[in-house]
Amino acid sequence: MAQKKLKPKERQIGKKVQEKKPLINPKYKNTFWTIVILLILLFFFIVNNTRSVPSSGPYPPGYDSTNSKPSTSVDQKLQMNTGNK
Repeated sequence: MAQKKLKPKERQIGKKVQEKKPLINPKYKNTFWTIVILLILLFFFIVNNTRSVPSSGPYPPGYDSTNSKPSTSVDQKLQMNTGNK
């Protein structure tokens, strides 16, 4: 008859140390943090866009509010020379 070889058990001296179980499963850790960051960004986006628009300040000096159309003429100094003579 064959006898099984039993491994001798190591004796534990002192209390048994339990492994710390992580709060978040490491398999889902990156997904969790991605969702948290996206929720924070969404919160700031909503807060930023729901506030009232500040009233506009005074116009800069020399601004003519009656002429709201931009002028179509360009100064001679600013025109590009396209080669057409």
